[in-house]
Amino acid sequence: MMNNMRNDFNEDTPDSTAGWKRNGASPSQKNPERSRSLISRWINALVQMGLGESLLRAGTNIFSILGIAVVIFLVQAFYNQTPNPIQGNNGQVTGPAATAVVDIASIPAQDVSVIAGISRAAQIHTNIPSRPRNKLSTYIVQDGDTVFGIAEKFGLDPQTVLWGNYNILLDDPHSLKPGQELTILPVDGVYWQWLGGIPFGKWAEFYGVKAADIINFPGNNIDPNTVGDYENANIPAGTWLIIPGGTREFVNWSAPLGVTRENPASARVLGPGACDPVSGGAVGYGTYVYPTAKHYLSGFDYSEKTNHRGIDLAGNLGEGVYAADAGVIVYAGWNNYGYGNMIMIDHGNGFQSLYAHLSEIYKGCGQSVGQGEAIGAVGSTGHSSGPHLHFELMAGTKVNPWDYLPPRDH
Repeated sequence: MMNNMRNDFNEDTPDSTAGWKRNGASPSQKNPERSRSLISRWINALVQMGLGESLLRAGTNIFSILGIAVVIFLVQAFYNQTPNPIQGNNGQVTGPAATAVVDIASIPAQDVSVIAGISRAAQIHTNIPSRPRNKLSTYIVQDGDTVFGIAEKFGLDPQTVLWGNYNILLDDPHSLKPGQELTILPVDGVYWQWLGGIPFGKWAEFYGVKAADIINFPGNNIDPNTVGDYENANIPAGTWLIIPGGTREFVNWSAPLGVTRENPASARVLGPGACDPVSGGAVGYGTYVYPTAKHYLSGFDYSEKTNHRGIDLAGNLGEGVYAADAGVIVYAGWNNYGYGNMIMIDHGNGFQSLYAHLSEIYKGCGQSVGQGEAIGAVGSTGHSSGPHLHFELMAGTKVNPWDYLPPRDH
């Protein structure tokens, strides 16, 4: 019985090597289900010990490391198989290469007109550089033109427009009217008629130039060989001449200076508004107020270059005109030289003020007026292109009214 039990043990227990040898296989080979059962029991034991989560993280990390290693291995294998273009260029020649010679004549000609980006359209208009003018030209005054604007169109100084058209404008920019045909000089200067009677050199000197400057100017069409002595040039009387670079004093017909209450008759040349002498009367304060309700321009500003020795203040037809300072009326009525209805006040302190283009006159000769008192109404009489007040201040000479009025409104 003992022998039978020993034999059974040797055949059934895993520790019996005699049984393994006799059967010729390991227990795992004979029974795979038994091996899997052992692994399951081992894992279950680890889980029961609380190591299951740690085992899962460790397994995940191991698989990640293995994946990265596989990717690195595959990348290295790929680049090791790619041939190096430099090493593989067995046909490269060492040393300097020979320069290739190209026969230009062998290159076929191409029509550049069809190559994109090279074709160029013909220019229809050509800018011609401006050249100095030598001849007179004419200009028809348009609505809205000014002496300054016309001068700018021709590249001239504004006084040249007046000096070239005295017979039309009479040195007064207010005389400019649409439709007038002006003479435009080719250069800055004066256009005047040579009447003879004095040496030609003296005549030229009056305009601040030399006789040769006039005679040799191409626009005058003078043959130097026919004039003889330049200082006594043989030029027919009545010839109109361009005086390049010449200047002259403006001819002032607006109002004589120094028209006082004691001697108002000096203004009789101006028209029927001249007054008789006055004694006494109001004297000004020496300070000035605006003669209109509006304190800004509506026309020409004070400009010695255009012989506009006053300011054109804005105003609607019929609005009041006021005495800039106290004084006595020394002219009240029509002016024959472009000012229309005009009032002049002598302030008794060396100053006079002038108010032109009035539609109505409220005060007459010899009347005293206070500062700010109404003396007339805004109009557009005389040489005027629209309602406004032409205002002047005089003190032995015409002065800029802006220098005496309060700061202007903007």
